[in-house]
Amino acid sequence: MTIKENLYNGRISSIDAFRGITILVMIFVNELAGVSDVPQWMKHMPADADAMTFVDLVFPAFLFIVGMSVPFAFNARLIKEDQPHLIWKHTLKRSLALIVMGLFMVNAEYGYNEAQMLISPALWAFFAYTLPIPIWNRYSKDYPTLWKHVLQYGGMLGFVALYFLYVQDNGQIGMTEKWWGILGLIGWAYLFTVVFYWFANGNLKALVGFFLASVIVNCVNLTDGLAIGELAWFKFVAGHLTHVTLVSAGVIISLLFFECKNTPTIHWKVIGFGLLFFLAGYLLRPYYEVSKIRGTPSWTLYSAGLCTFIYYALYWLMEVRKKTKWSEFFIPAAANPLLIYILPGIIIYFNAAIGFSIVPEYFSSGLPGILWCAAFSIVMLYLMKVFNKLNIRLHL
Repeated sequence: MTIKENLYNGRISSIDAFRGITILVMIFVNELAGVSDVPQWMKHMPADADAMTFVDLVFPAFLFIVGMSVPFAFNARLIKEDQPHLIWKHTLKRSLALIVMGLFMVNAEYGYNEAQMLISPALWAFFAYTLPIPIWNRYSKDYPTLWKHVLQYGGMLGFVALYFLYVQDNGQIGMTEKWWGILGLIGWAYLFTVVFYWFANGNLKALVGFFLASVIVNCVNLTDGLAIGELAWFKFVAGHLTHVTLVSAGVIISLLFFECKNTPTIHWKVIGFGLLFFLAGYLLRPYYEVSKIRGTPSWTLYSAGLCTFIYYALYWLMEVRKKTKWSEFFIPAAANPLLIYILPGIIIYFNAAIGFSIVPEYFSSGLPGILWCAAFSIVMLYLMKVFNKLNIRLHL
């Protein structure tokens, strides 16, 4: 892997803003999932529907942003002259951490036998959401090494204990892989993408080929009657390549924007790719429909197109017009995305464990529920400011 000499190496405000906005919307829609009597366009579309809402775009946007950050992360480490084994170690640790957290969070939701567990499922879930903080907190350089190790290894032992404290609904001890969870899916998609990015040396044409291959494999996986679709290993790979499509799309758009000697006034290649994403999604829709829950290629392609043009608007506003002041509201979330993702779960499960509800019944449906979710999301952003000042930042 070699350094990309023409890749911009400064902080990019528009990517931070895109990340922050996505996280704010993510918190809002996650809370809204528990509110009844709200319009369908504010919820995920059912699995049998051929449609998507803005809610179905949140996860793809996060994957897209993960991809946009990949070239800069690799370049920064290469500029620091990190050895390949250190880069691989960091990559594998980050992926494994996301996969582990995803599995614990999924098992916290369902599949347990409450009567046979030594602690309540709510308390179990509270610890599952909280333990990542001491393990992956970014400790300051002057933080005592002994206490850092106590917190980190103590958190890891806590995860081991939680595994054996978990009782499945069939009475067996230990968790199962029901699905990987949002964080786990991000971890797998990130791992697949960065492995290819490394061996392709960040070559744009190779990455476009990887993107197309991911779309094709997704199509094959969803085509009935094909023998390869029955193979367990193929289902595993194809399932994750669905999300790799979005991560690799983010990598491609990032390189088109920021790997150039001269910055063009209008990024016609970016516009062209965005339109091609839409066109490919349109052409595939009659055969595979649009469904986030089923992970169809039209859903991933439409999402990639929408993310491309949403980001283009932010790029034009912030990088070209230099209008950045408005984005300061979102920066705390953008600077600490993993913590703000798990924080609502910590709050909700803590209250469930002590038998207290922070949401009055009045705010459980309709317009009051929507307003509550909006207010809760904003409060989470302000809490991030507090955590950031206290140097509590999750860093994988």
